[in-house]
Amino acid sequence: MDDLTFGKRNKRGDWAPDGRIETAPVFTLPPKPLAFLKWLPHYFLPWNVLFAASAVAYWHFIVPEAEVLKTFHFAWILRLFLVNCVAVFLFYGAFELRLYILRAQDNRFKYNGKFPGDNKNPAFLFNSQNADGIIRTFGMALPIWTALEVGILYAYANGLVPWVSFAAKPWYLFGIALVMPIFHEAHFFAIHRLIHWAPLYRWIHSVHHNSVNPSPWSSLSMHPVEQLLYFSAALIHLIIPSNPILAIYQLHYSGFGAVVGHLGFDKIELGAEAAIDSHAYTHYLHHKFFEVNYGDGLVPFDKWLGTWHDGTKESDARMQARYEKRKARANAATAAK
Repeated sequence: MDDLTFGKRNKRGDWAPDGRIETAPVFTLPPKPLAFLKWLPHYFLPWNVLFAASAVAYWHFIVPEAEVLKTFHFAWILRLFLVNCVAVFLFYGAFELRLYILRAQDNRFKYNGKFPGDNKNPAFLFNSQNADGIIRTFGMALPIWTALEVGILYAYANGLVPWVSFAAKPWYLFGIALVMPIFHEAHFFAIHRLIHWAPLYRWIHSVHHNSVNPSPWSSLSMHPVEQLLYFSAALIHLIIPSNPILAIYQLHYSGFGAVVGHLGFDKIELGAEAAIDSHAYTHYLHHKFFEVNYGDGLVPFDKWLGTWHDGTKESDARMQARYEKRKARANAATAAK
């Protein structure tokens, strides 16, 4: 495919899509019903349906019977952990292999023209962004993910939280499943904004922002405190009456969904004329500029709070103006001492 049909490339080789990024037409006033109906299929396809399907398959083929879950036992806990590891390795690894190792698309639709594996970087373990990401993913993120999963399944099996069956309340559970991505967005925005507070940023979030040019293994390359906060979205299913399949879906949405925003490519080519949109540009701009797009635009928190960047020069100017105001306040505070 010719990526210059869809965007432009600067002298450094960095590609950007034409036009501006738009937030989802869900929380807009006045309502835009036609825009909403046009957008709606993208809410489900391809990612949300994929993660929901993976949760259902995981529940039926991997998770043991409720009677087994009533007792913590090394065998079933290890099974869940190993399956999670294999699934992440295959899912993340497929993108890494195609886009960054085989470079099947070269740098077509790639936001940053450079490939992080081409250069050593002392900000990472072993001077390697990939090695750092893999170690943090399998050494910390997956144990945290699995520990939360084990605790949630144990709570359901022992009746510590309400277990609502699909047979009893199918529409109620369908409604919860429908809004789970919206809850994820709200939760992610809240914790993301929190860890951009300067002391927490230096201690916690700076680890993730070492990946200025993100790639698949950057997705869960975080400080363990951030990983715990990130996956804690699933704890909502211990607070509201829910179902363990939905809790697994929430974990899969977080765990597998993290890679989507870190692909580094705008489109994944499927052939000469076909491609899947990654919708990764919003989060790429956050990695590039640090203080914009704390959310992904499903809920327009950034627009409401003045931190939205839609990829245009106008957004660049607004971002720079915010920086200058903050710099002026800091200088004034220093002078007053």
